[in-house]
Amino acid sequence: MSEKSSSSGSDEDVDPESGQPVELGGVLSKWTNYIHGWQDRWVVLKNNTLSYYKSEDEREYGCRGSLCLSKAVITPHEFDECRFDISVNDSVWYLRAEDPEQRLQWIESIELHKAESGYGSETSLRRHGSMLSLTSAASALSATSTSSFKGHRLREKLAEMETFRDILCRQVDTLQKYFDSCADAVSKDEFLRDREEEEDEEDFPTTTRPDGECNHNNNGSKEKLFSPASPKAMNGIDFKGEAITFKATTAGILSTLSHCIELMVKREDSWQKRLDKELEKRRRVEDAYKSAMNELKKKSHYGGPDYEEGPNSLINEDEFFDAVEAALDRQDKIEEQCQSEKVRIPRLTPVPPGDAYSTIGTHRYATKPHSHSSSLSSVELVSALDDIHRFSTQVEEMVQNHMTYSLQDMGGDANWQLVIEEGEMKVYRREVEENGIVLDPLKATHAVKGVTGHEVCHYFWDTAVRLDWETTIENFNVVETLSDNAVIVYQTHKRVWPASQRDVLYLSAIRKILATNENDPDTWLVCNFSVDHDNAAPTNRCVRAKINVAMICQTLVSPPEGDKEISRDNILCKITYVANVNPGGWAPASVLRAVAKREYPKFLKRFTSYVQEKTAGKPILF
Repeated sequence: MSEKSSSSGSDEDVDPESGQPVELGGVLSKWTNYIHGWQDRWVVLKNNTLSYYKSEDEREYGCRGSLCLSKAVITPHEFDECRFDISVNDSVWYLRAEDPEQRLQWIESIELHKAESGYGSETSLRRHGSMLSLTSAASALSATSTSSFKGHRLREKLAEMETFRDILCRQVDTLQKYFDSCADAVSKDEFLRDREEEEDEEDFPTTTRPDGECNHNNNGSKEKLFSPASPKAMNGIDFKGEAITFKATTAGILSTLSHCIELMVKREDSWQKRLDKELEKRRRVEDAYKSAMNELKKKSHYGGPDYEEGPNSLINEDEFFDAVEAALDRQDKIEEQCQSEKVRIPRLTPVPPGDAYSTIGTHRYATKPHSHSSSLSSVELVSALDDIHRFSTQVEEMVQNHMTYSLQDMGGDANWQLVIEEGEMKVYRREVEENGIVLDPLKATHAVKGVTGHEVCHYFWDTAVRLDWETTIENFNVVETLSDNAVIVYQTHKRVWPASQRDVLYLSAIRKILATNENDPDTWLVCNFSVDHDNAAPTNRCVRAKINVAMICQTLVSPPEGDKEISRDNILCKITYVANVNPGGWAPASVLRAVAKREYPKFLKRFTSYVQEKTAGKPILF
């Protein structure tokens, strides 16, 4: 993985000028969807955001997706040491690094960006200049609290409180003046007493002063020469009246406060009931939201890599089977709709040299049933010397093995189980497992009227018409043409979730088997077996399956009446189809066997019906 900077979670990962984590970019494998699987993407970690591009060269065209890391959850995978998942709400990214060390670097860098993305972090406060105003908050709270108790009666009581407050303030001012006057009078009285005591010490009689102060009489006693200040004498204030008014004002305030409290209590009860209702509504909404989120997460994750086939899959065997069956049902419905609407474009089928339909063979007489005990010595491979290429030896071995073992009768072999019998078609299976992988060989026999073995094998082998009858293939191409009768084909099969998508690379050869015994039927064979090729190496997108398949077709002709020419009514093709498939990955054995039991009969019916349709009304090709 090429990176712009390494990430280890240390101080070196932070820009000293801005205080922000440095940018990180590199190639990671991202799980795209259940069809395309893992794909390499250019991933960039910058400004607390994780973005990805199809490639580094396409960054200028904009990212294909991004995640804000503020609330991201990073989860290293339990079994895969190179994989880690990033989830934000219902969005999940499944990522894989090239090795565990690079996964650790990415996780540490993402965690560092995530830590710096919090609203309360020092960096974010410095960056956004965010300071919470307590005064503003208090003002908002005060306004909210006041507005919460708005009501006609409460406003009236509050207006009364304002009036009482004004009256009380005036009364407090008046009483304060009275108290100030009293304090001045007391101070003056104390001053005069001190002065009289000083005069008594001089021991001479004093006379009454016109200012109202005291003098000494002849017997040495003294008397007060001024009268104490009366309440009304000081600034004309009626202290008693003011006290009564003050008492009445405070009583009014207390009474109004009691009314306000009573109204508030009633209002509180009303608001409490409304609050309880709102809380109950909120609880129900939150429960519904959680349920919806769980379902959404389940659906969004259901197509993820954790629900793929494998021994650690989170989907159980029953759910796996149901999902596969549902996917196959959908494919069947699509195929039925295409057939009914005739939307398939007809393809021109090139005829191999020497295979013109105008040619009529020489097999015009009835043949006896083929004896499966006939030896290989009576079998010759037609055109084997002309069909020379680097895989010729393997092709000859495959042909001989299939002619020896595939035509054997299964009646005396207890290992073969008859799983389906529908008219002339019988399907047998032999259960074989290796390292937990199902490798059951399958064998099917069928009899089709009105077609020859050459015609059946021709349509089975010819890649030009492959998509006309094969509905399980997504796409295919001929990798190499070895000869006129042998090609190497690469094909990918349609994804059936939760099983992984499969691809196959195989050599396909068609042969005519010419028997020296005149009683042996005309026999054609197509064998398909897996090979390796530099131009079609395995990829992470698909699981490479291995196959060894053969279709052996024998033509049986019944004699026509009189001198009539042989027609398709006199022809019967006996088909023997054998398949040995290694799926290349783990899947529940019950699922694989159930799918094989379901799909193989459908395949034979669909293919033979197609051959009958294509050959109807055309000259017989022996």
